[in-house]
Amino acid sequence: MEEQRVGSFRFLIDFSQPLYEQILNQVRSSIAKGEIEMGSKMPSVRDLAQELRMNPNTVMRAYQELERDGLTEKRRGLGTYVTSSSERIASFREQLAMTYIDQFLGQMSSLGLSWEDIQHYIESRQDEDHEEGGEKA
Repeated sequence: MEEQRVGSFRFLIDFSQPLYEQILNQVRSSIAKGEIEMGSKMPSVRDLAQELRMNPNTVMRAYQELERDGLTEKRRGLGTYVTSSSERIASFREQLAMTYIDQFLGQMSSLGLSWEDIQHYIESRQDEDHEEGGEKA
């Protein structure tokens, strides 16, 4: 995995995985976590593609998906910017959390675990984290 910086944006690129999905998921996550500020200008498609050494169409596809998510907006003649809507980002963050929870519960269910088993494992892990002195949120 290779870490690359493009302006204030940081990307971890694994060339064995689909590049479009990596850009999309990393930008989504960074916006949801507040690592990229609302209203920030995104690198141009051309600049990001050159810096990451990939086809501009790959970057454009990720940017289009971010715009459909409502996380970015195009400003004619100025470029692409992260949305300034804190409500939109909060809503997306909640959607993302629910998706992760659904995936987790699906995986636990495929192991044949009951809700009580799952709760036990979560509480056990949480207790371990507290004993180590760090809280993981």
